[in-house]
Amino acid sequence: MGKVYEHITERLRTFIESQPMFFTATAPLSADGHVNLSPKGRAGTWRVLDERRVAYLDFGGSHAETIAHLRENGRITLMWCAFEGPPNIVRVHGVGEPVFRDDPGFAELVAGFGAADGPGLRAVVVVTAKQVSDTCGFAVPLMDYRADRTLHTDHFGRKTDEEFRAYCETKPFNHQSIDGLPALPLPLPPRP
Repeated sequence: MGKVYEHITERLRTFIESQPMFFTATAPLSADGHVNLSPKGRAGTWRVLDERRVAYLDFGGSHAETIAHLRENGRITLMWCAFEGPPNIVRVHGVGEPVFRDDPGFAELVAGFGAADGPGLRAVVVVTAKQVSDTCGFAVPLMDYRADRTLHTDHFGRKTDEEFRAYCETKPFNHQSIDGLPALPLPLPPRP
């Protein structure tokens, strides 16, 4: 059944990088704060950096809960499920750090994603694993993957970077979380 690993093995890396989506889970320190669970998609927008670190591109939207929680306490769990093929669930429990556009390491991190970089990019989230595990996934349903949705890319692709930056400022839960924690630093710096 379940197994815990000291690092991301080559088998786990192959599994992670072949999944069409994953989930992030974060929470504030406050006991009455809201737990956040977010699906992440768009092919090629996450990758394993090394045996202890994974990274994913954080694109704009109406909320920035994950960023707010990471800025407050860094705790994050990433989960990939096999919806096709042999059943499996992989979790990376760790500490996440949002790398923003004005960070000196931002451009180099983004370059590693190649063509997956796209309009509406706010940050790169880098997660350092404290624990890696996999479980059977016997209860995860089989579902057929057809294609990535292009709505997000199409929508933000029609905006200039300046328009995207203005969009971020109009959304109340971009600069702070629903619990009032600081989220996306605004004004969003231009892309380097």
